[in-house]
Amino acid sequence: MDYKFEDIDGIVSSSSLSGPQKISALLKIDCSLYTQLGTDSTEAEKKRAKSKSKKIYSKIKSIDEATGKLFLSVMDSNA
Repeated sequence: MDYKFEDIDGIVSSSSLSGPQKISALLKIDCSLYTQLGTDSTEAEKKRAKSKSKKIYSKIKSIDEATGKLFLSVMDSNA
């Protein structure tokens, strides 16, 4: 199934997906955000993608705290 950023809350609250499946779906959305950026993307578009990534990583943290913290710390160290 193809998910969009707008689906992240539904993914997290889904009772039909396991924790790893939820994280996988969220990471696919995150990957999609960055694959849609190109050399012609504006700074605003890049910042918007990063902001959405941070929200996704926070959602991952609510599923698996250690994994979410790791993603967030790496993101913050690359700021």
